[in-house]
Amino acid sequence: MSTRRPRRSELATPASSERMCAKAPSSGADLVFLDLEDACAPSVKESARSLAVDALTGQDWGSTLRAVRINGLDTPWCHDDIIEVVTGAREALDVVIVPKVRGARDVWWVDVLLSQLEQKLRLTRRIALEVLIEDAEGLANALEIARASSRLEALIFGAGDLSVSLQARVDGNFDPLGPYPGDFWHFARAQVLTAARATGLAAVDAPFPAYGDPDAYRASAAQAALLGFDGKWAIHPSQVPLANDVFTPTKEEVAAAEDVIARYRRAEAEGTGAIGHDGRLVDAAHIRLATNVLARAAHGAPPKRRTDQTS
Repeated sequence: MSTRRPRRSELATPASSERMCAKAPSSGADLVFLDLEDACAPSVKESARSLAVDALTGQDWGSTLRAVRINGLDTPWCHDDIIEVVTGAREALDVVIVPKVRGARDVWWVDVLLSQLEQKLRLTRRIALEVLIEDAEGLANALEIARASSRLEALIFGAGDLSVSLQARVDGNFDPLGPYPGDFWHFARAQVLTAARATGLAAVDAPFPAYGDPDAYRASAAQAALLGFDGKWAIHPSQVPLANDVFTPTKEEVAAAEDVIARYRRAEAEGTGAIGHDGRLVDAAHIRLATNVLARAAHGAPPKRRTDQTS
C-alpha cells in the first residue's frame, strides 16, 4: 500500500462528542482520527461507534484522511469496534489506528479481520493501518511490527502509555520530573523512526498534552522533525497549523535543495562526481537529502515503501 499520503498533523477527536466531530473536517489536519479508546469513557464506548460512523459518512472531509482509533486488542470492545465501524462507514474510512501494539501478531489479527470484512462488504479499496508503539514490548519489537502487514502506512510513537510501561518518572506532559542529560525520549523516538524508515513507513511523533503552550508544542515538533519524523499528533485544533508548518519545508529550504541538485547535475554531466558549494563538499548523499526535502514539500510524503514486505 502506498505511504505517500501526508501526515504532518494527525488530530485526535473524541468519537463520543458530536460537536467536536462536526468541527474536525475543517481543522486543516492531514488526518483526523475519531477516538474510541482513551477519549471515551467505558460507559460511552459502544454508543460512540455509531457517532463515529455518522461523522465519517455524513460530513465533507475533503482531502483529510478519515481514521478511527479502536480500543486495544486486550479489551472487550476491540472486535466490535472494527466490525461496527467498518460495516457502517465502508468507503468513508481510510485508516484504522491500533493502540498498544506489542508484536506482529497484533497487527496480523487486525489485518485478517479487515480482509474478511472487505471481502464480505465488497469494498473497492483496502483500509490502511497505523499502529501505536507505546509499550516496552512493542518498542523492543518495532521492526517486527513494521514488517507485519502491507496495510501499514505509519508507526506512531506514543510517549504516554510508554511512560507507564517503562515506569518512567514524568509529569503530565511526559517530561522528566528532574534534570536529565539530553533528550529524555531520544532512544524511543529513534527506535520507532528507524523501524519506520527501514520498512518505508511514515513516522508520527507523540501527542503534546500542554495545548495551551504553543511555543513548547512547536519546539517539540521541531525536535521530532529534525530527527526525521513526518508529523506529530495534535490533541487540540490549535496545534494543527503548528504541526503543518513545522513539518513542511520552507521556501528557502526548497530553493536551496533545487539549486544544489541543479548544480550537481550539471557537474555530473561533465563527469564530476562531487562539487564544492558554499565552502562545502556536495556529493551523491547530499543530493539524496535534497531530494527528501523536495518530496516533503510536494506532499509531506515519506519515502516509497519497499516491495519486499510481508503481508
